[in-house]
Amino acid sequence: MSPLAPAEAARLLAIAHGSLAEGLRARRALEIDLAGEPLALREPGATFVTLRTPDAALRGCVGSLEALRPLAEDVAENAYRAAFHDPRFEPVTEDEASRLEVSVSILGVPERLAVSSATELAARLRPGQDGLILRQGARRATFLPEVWTSLPDPREFVRALERKAGIASWTPPVEALRYATTTLGGRGSRS
Repeated sequence: MSPLAPAEAARLLAIAHGSLAEGLRARRALEIDLAGEPLALREPGATFVTLRTPDAALRGCVGSLEALRPLAEDVAENAYRAAFHDPRFEPVTEDEASRLEVSVSILGVPERLAVSSATELAARLRPGQDGLILRQGARRATFLPEVWTSLPDPREFVRALERKAGIASWTPPVEALRYATTTLGGRGSRS
């Protein structure tokens, strides 16, 4: 995907905020009229929407690992799900919604890493830069690149993601994919 123009990035953040408002009002994601959206927002895209409280505590984070729907629709759906269907949190209330910090991470195309162990994987990662997906059979989990701020050591980053995915050993083999993101909104965002 090509870099977004500033107006396209602003529109994606407006869609995320609009989906939170629609969720509070009607208990559904914002419906998107794709005909009225810029071409870049009609292209397939995979995103994560992250919600944080004013003190930077995580309040919701939901996303897509594969680009299966238009970018604008993916943001609308993931913003709604992050606010109201992240199983780790109670649904966002109207009282707190206006204080939440919203960020949208657009995932780049994942790159498969040919590695045979967690140690080899940790050595190949680029701290602060790589998002990571681990898959083993039906188990799958990801960390966005932003997770490096709380887990800066590559070995611990991999171990924590293994725990999140429920991977106890690399038998059967684990598939590792790294990706970059473009992050819009939020503190320290990169666009």
